[in-house]
Amino acid sequence: MIHPHFRTVIQALGDAHRATVSLMGNQAVLEAIASAGSHMGAALRAGRTIYSCGNGGSMADAMHFAEELTGRYRKDRGPLAATAISDPTHLTCVANDYGFEHVFSRYIHGHAYAGDVLLAISTSGTSANVLRAIEAAHRCGMTVVGLSAAGFHGALHADDYDIATGPAGSTTDRVQELHIKVIHILVQLIERVALGVE
Repeated sequence: MIHPHFRTVIQALGDAHRATVSLMGNQAVLEAIASAGSHMGAALRAGRTIYSCGNGGSMADAMHFAEELTGRYRKDRGPLAATAISDPTHLTCVANDYGFEHVFSRYIHGHAYAGDVLLAISTSGTSANVLRAIEAAHRCGMTVVGLSAAGFHGALHADDYDIATGPAGSTTDRVQELHIKVIHILVQLIERVALGVE
């Protein structure tokens, strides 16, 4: 006997598959992913640091990305310099004293240097604190890799990387599923460029 929710499971997997196939057909986004991963790897090889930020599920993705680099991905290798802006004492202090829109940008001003890279994640591309982080990164001389559904609407510079996975993902959960795929590909590219890991 088929479970009454079997169709829901099949529909969800079908939606995820179609979103992935749609993303695979977007050459501009695939080129942006390849270029961003190469740039991040080169920055790490040159002794720079990668920072990442996002809200909610995107913060979880930012943390996931950083731990894949400082820890282990597929093979054993040395740690790579990556930090997710996720320290609760920093976030709550800045949110309380200056406002939530400053929680990422203030961290960047306190830690980052020219040549570092920011992975800015926002499913909508309109999160105020992520947009401020992008502004802060540019003021510090950083390159930004933007990961969203529809792009960051002019917040990125010409030498940045805009990875906009939509309209492949029509709902937040589909977008986040595509984002974690992109993040894993970025880690794979970073390892290849920074360390020669195949």
